[in-house]
Amino acid sequence: MASNKFQALGAGLSEDEEDNAHENIAHTAAMSVKVKPLEVPPDENPLQSTYCLWFTRKPSCKHFDQSLRQVGRFASCEQFWRLYSHLVRPGDLQSHSDFHLFKEGIKPMWEDEVNRYGGKWIVRLRKGLASRCWENLILAMLGEQFMVGDEVCGAVVSIRSHEDILSIWNRSASDSAATSRIRDTFRRVLNLPPGTHIEYKAHNDSIKDLSSFRNTDVFTR
Repeated sequence: MASNKFQALGAGLSEDEEDNAHENIAHTAAMSVKVKPLEVPPDENPLQSTYCLWFTRKPSCKHFDQSLRQVGRFASCEQFWRLYSHLVRPGDLQSHSDFHLFKEGIKPMWEDEVNRYGGKWIVRLRKGLASRCWENLILAMLGEQFMVGDEVCGAVVSIRSHEDILSIWNRSASDSAATSRIRDTFRRVLNLPPGTHIEYKAHNDSIKDLSSFRNTDVFTR
């Protein structure tokens, strides 16, 4: 038996059963978030921003926004660790699953008003590295290590069949100084070898690519 409710995502269920289980879990979590206002108790350490954690899994429909499930949100270090301690690690998720950690008010979509003029740094990892690298990345983001003000919007880990993908999103693709600083910090916190290829892609280019290939699986985003 899975030791916590989030482990149902990787507990050997059929694809349909797993999707239904996660939808029920995420719906319950999202509803509880809406009912209870998020506050930081005086004995906890507040973060600079409130964050929302989202999950997606390749669905039968092609509307990405309908696949997003909010798992939870947090505004302090303690709230983060309480949530994180119950999550399946990325390396244990099934293929075509994604975690998205974004500042509250920003949906993890290219088309979001905050994201639409931005872009993302992408690194492709061999299997087995996703869990460690994801943890390093989100801790650096929560700890404001990127030093670019409010430029950073969020981060994504995408689990695929033969590789895993990490990305860090920022709001201004045209701000070369900020994007360069984000790239350098991204490389440092992941402890990547000097020759590791990191790619930057503006969200406008991604939207154009998707428009050109309407029949392409949107989960390649």
